[in-house]
Amino acid sequence: MRRSSIIPRFQNKLKAIALFILRPKRLAIFEACLIGVVSGLAAVLLKQGIEWCGSLRETAAEQAPAWFLLPALGLIGGLLTGWLVQTCAPETSGSGIPQVKAALGGVRISLSLRVAVVKLVTTILSVGSGLSLGRQGPTVQIGASLAAWIGNWIPTSPNYRRQLIACGAAAGLAAGFNAPIAGVLFVVEELLHDVSGVTLGPAIVASFVGAVVSQWFGGKGVSLEADPSQIVDTVTPGFLSLNEIPFYVLLGVLAGLLGTLFSRGIVAATVFNQRHWRVSLPVRVAIAGLISGLVVAMLPSDFRDSTGLRQFLGSGEASLITTAIALVAHLLLTIVAAGSGAPGGLFAPSLIMGSAVGHLVGLSHSALMGVPETATYALTGMGAFFCAVSRAPMTAVVIVFEIVSDFNLVLPLMVGSVVAYLVAEKIDNKSLSNRLWELKGIQLKKQQALQDSLIDIPATEVMVQRVETLESELSLDEVRLAFSNSHHRGFPVVDRTGKLVGIVTQSDLLDTSKRNLSEDTPLSEFMTRQPIGVSPTDNLSEVLYQLNRHKLSRLPVLEGRKLVGIITRSDIIRAESKELIGEAEYGSKIVPSYVVYETRGPAVGNGRLLVPLSNPRTAPVLLKFAVAIAKARNYEIECVQIILVPRHSFPSETEVNTTQSRRLLRKAEQIAKNAGVSLHTQIRVARDVSGAILDTIKERHICLLLMGWKGDTSASGSIFGSVVDTLIRQAPCELVVVKWGNFRRGNNSSRRGDLVRGNNRAKRERNYEDNTDYEELDLHWNSWLVPIRGEPKQAAAMQLLPTLVSLSSKPEIRLCQVFDESAIEFDTEAIELGAKSLSRRIGTDVVSTFVCSDSVPSPIINLASKDRCDVVVVGASREGFLTQVVNGNIPEAIARGCDCTVILVRSVN
Repeated sequence: MRRSSIIPRFQNKLKAIALFILRPKRLAIFEACLIGVVSGLAAVLLKQGIEWCGSLRETAAEQAPAWFLLPALGLIGGLLTGWLVQTCAPETSGSGIPQVKAALGGVRISLSLRVAVVKLVTTILSVGSGLSLGRQGPTVQIGASLAAWIGNWIPTSPNYRRQLIACGAAAGLAAGFNAPIAGVLFVVEELLHDVSGVTLGPAIVASFVGAVVSQWFGGKGVSLEADPSQIVDTVTPGFLSLNEIPFYVLLGVLAGLLGTLFSRGIVAATVFNQRHWRVSLPVRVAIAGLISGLVVAMLPSDFRDSTGLRQFLGSGEASLITTAIALVAHLLLTIVAAGSGAPGGLFAPSLIMGSAVGHLVGLSHSALMGVPETATYALTGMGAFFCAVSRAPMTAVVIVFEIVSDFNLVLPLMVGSVVAYLVAEKIDNKSLSNRLWELKGIQLKKQQALQDSLIDIPATEVMVQRVETLESELSLDEVRLAFSNSHHRGFPVVDRTGKLVGIVTQSDLLDTSKRNLSEDTPLSEFMTRQPIGVSPTDNLSEVLYQLNRHKLSRLPVLEGRKLVGIITRSDIIRAESKELIGEAEYGSKIVPSYVVYETRGPAVGNGRLLVPLSNPRTAPVLLKFAVAIAKARNYEIECVQIILVPRHSFPSETEVNTTQSRRLLRKAEQIAKNAGVSLHTQIRVARDVSGAILDTIKERHICLLLMGWKGDTSASGSIFGSVVDTLIRQAPCELVVVKWGNFRRGNNSSRRGDLVRGNNRAKRERNYEDNTDYEELDLHWNSWLVPIRGEPKQAAAMQLLPTLVSLSSKPEIRLCQVFDESAIEFDTEAIELGAKSLSRRIGTDVVSTFVCSDSVPSPIINLASKDRCDVVVVGASREGFLTQVVNGNIPEAIARGCDCTVILVRSVN
């Protein structure tokens, strides 16, 4: 008994501890510390491995002929390094910083434990075999890869995963240089360009821990002086004198010029190796190692150890010739090594070349001014050259300052680094990382902008608002029929109020067979309850995370418990494509419309239908349409009345008179009340009609837009007019446009033509309707003509036709298909089957006919005139409309050519 009571208590304590640790802020700190530890240990291992290989190489070179041993080691080490990179992880070629920058910018670059291990081993081989490269750049990629690996242990959102990768990069750089502040600045300045607390907090922790671990187990990261205590005596004390400033400016100019030359040399060598000298990576790296070994064998022994050379140059004791040789040799050898694709960093060679440039300027200052030379110029040159290559001035200043720990260096470093940065930017405004990725056709800045913009796009912008749903009371047999008649693999399940209660998939149907359920089993018994959903305000990054985490292809979008849309992976891909090519319209309206009046009815429908009202004459007819559709689809009706203000006015600050608008909306409320349909109303003040309608669609999650069109356009170059054209292109819902034709006033059967056109700007903005106040007209439409193309059952017009026809007392329907007159055979089976199917649905005869013509609109117009049709219903998808605009808009031509009413139906897809 005692033991059985202890175990549950122990389990509860473990659970409480886990919950305490897994709180978001505590988890972030814990992960940052863990990333700092593993990154620091990896940096120590990398340092010890390179030093061990380097000492073996130097020892062997003293006992054997250097002219043979050094080239041989470079050749063998380069061949093995290239083979490992090519075979195990191609992502590990180069310094690694461009890869991390690209991964944070949205490019698909692998960062994993495999990448970290391969980068560690190959960097030890390449640098240890004598290639003129460093280890600090690879520590950035190793730290980022380890962070990404740790991030996979606990599922996180894409945004948080980017933060972890940035933490790893900061910890890697901090561990490589023992410079924690520089690690944080490098991430903020070069990688993420983000100074938010979410970024800085974990990055600071990881960077600090990485530097501490590296210093504890590996000693100093980068040593600039054999005896660090002497550095104070060799640095210029106090403030800068006036005669020193021109020399530091000159140093910055030279560092900027040579740094740009160095970067362009690496790019040129990369282009030569990839495009002109097409040999395998192992061969390229092996030849680079051979060249490095031959050159170093001919140079003094000091050049065989890059760490010792950096210390020698930093001390200010090197001669003019030694300094010049060091500068030229490292410039050329690093270009050869980096251009081959060998793994290794550019920071250490940059420090050597920078110290050489600074030392040359320092010698010049000493000779011209007759003053003793100091090490300040060599140290300042390090920061300036580093800045010209990395394009990170703050990091350059701090990284040298943290290594030396002397405040007297700050002003010279700032002058030299800023001047070098300005000179480098003037010559070439793109960094080395960007240039290298441009060779592969990738624009890093554009990728970063895309990533940031997708984070700002909410789900409501790209979701599909019209969702096919099933009611929870349907039987198993009815559900199977719904699946057989649809291409969907799953349906959201809603109750009578339109609230999401579950989801049913093909897998659920398969389980019903195993459970031996009867055919009359209600859907609520075998559906998946409590489905995962997202809110309309969740960004696409969060949606993608949920899709990946739960291995789903689509997610319902919920407003509370009400289903307002569905979003799929394809929707996100389309949004990414539009952002990439600059066609996205998210957030394009700078001045939104403003709601000054609204009423709300009961939220009892499965969706909402929007009816913009403007003309009291046509409003009752539109509302009859709306009521019929709302009843058929269980929709609520949303009526909007738009008041236009001048272009220079702000809608939210303009006083308007809403008396007439409210009178029209009250009439709409009465019609909806008599029909038993829930209705919402609002009055919007806006600069343009289309913008106000799009605002309403977005805010109220509209599924179908029903609007009138007077049949002419006042805007030059438009198809249906500026308003309708804009809505055809941008409205993310089903669209029904009614071009008014023939009315009957009361019992008077005289026909009328188009509505009277307005002349002022407000009426031109309302080019979808006229605003003349005629008396109410009754609707008597019996003769219907429906042109079709392709599969009639899938046509948008055919889906809506039964609802529209319900308004007629004695409907006469004719389906018509136009065939090319040059065709030899005509397949009429589809239209005949469509007529039979439609006849069964509406309970009346449907006539099918076909005509041959080289033009589609002409025979339709002639047939409508000959049969004295009351209504022509034309359907097309969004893509169909846009294609027809290019090739001659068929729906627009039919609408203009027919005297009768024409209804244009555009599907949501």
